Amino acid sequence: MLALWQETMSSSEQLEQLWDNAWQIWRKGGWAMIAIAVNAMIMFGFGMHILIRILGKRYRSVREQTWRLWIEHAKHREGKIGRLLSIVTRADNLEDSAAVFHGLRQTELAPINRDLKIMSVCIAAAPLLGLLGTVTGMLSTFGALAEGQGGDKTMTAVSQGISEALITTETGLVVALPGLFCQYQLGRMRDYYTAFLAHLETVCTQDLYRRTREAKTAA
Repeated sequence: MLALWQETMSSSEQLEQLWDNAWQIWRKGGWAMIAIAVNAMIMFGFGMHILIRILGKRYRSVREQTWRLWIEHAKHREGKIGRLLSIVTRADNLEDSAAVFHGLRQTELAPINRDLKIMSVCIAAAPLLGLLGTVTGMLSTFGALAEGQGGDKTMTAVSQGISEALITTETGLVVALPGLFCQYQLGRMRDYYTAFLAHLETVCTQDLYRRTREAKTAA
C-alpha cells in the first residue's frame, strides 16, 4: 500500500509539473494562442459532433441479411434501421421511392458535409494563426532590438519575441495535423454511410419493382 501511495503521489506531481510547464509555454505564446485554442475547440467540437451523428445511425448494427428480411416483414423491424426502412418503404412507385431517398440523403448527409467543411476551414486556419503569431513575435523582437540599449532587459525582450514566434508556429501545426487526420477518418465514415444508403436504395427499388410487376401480372 505504501508503494502504491508513493507511486500515486509521484504521478500526481508529474502531472502537476507537466501542467505548469504547459501553462508557462502557453503564456509565452502571446495572444495568438487564444485564437488557436478557440479554433481548435471549434474544430474538434464539430469533429465530435460528426462522430456522434454517424455512430448514432447504427447502420452497421444490423446485418444485411436481417434488414433485407425487414423490407418485406415490417412487423420484425426494430431500432433505427427499422425506422429508416419504415420511411423508405412507404413509396408506392419508383418515382416516389427516388424522391424519398433523395430527401433522405439531403436530411442525413447535408449536416455531415456542412460540419466537415467547417472542420476543413478550421484546419486551414490553424497554421495561419500560428504564422500570424510568428509575425507578431518577430515584430516584438525587432522592436526590442530597435529600442533597446543592450543588457539583460533587451535580451529578455528579444527572447520573449522569439519564443512567441516559435511557440505559435508549433502550436498551429500541432492543432492542424491531428485535425487533418480526424477529418480524413470522418470523411471515410461519411462515405461508408453514403454507400450504405445507396445500397439500401438499390435493394428497396428492386423489391418495389418486383412487387409492382407481380401486381400487374396478378391483375
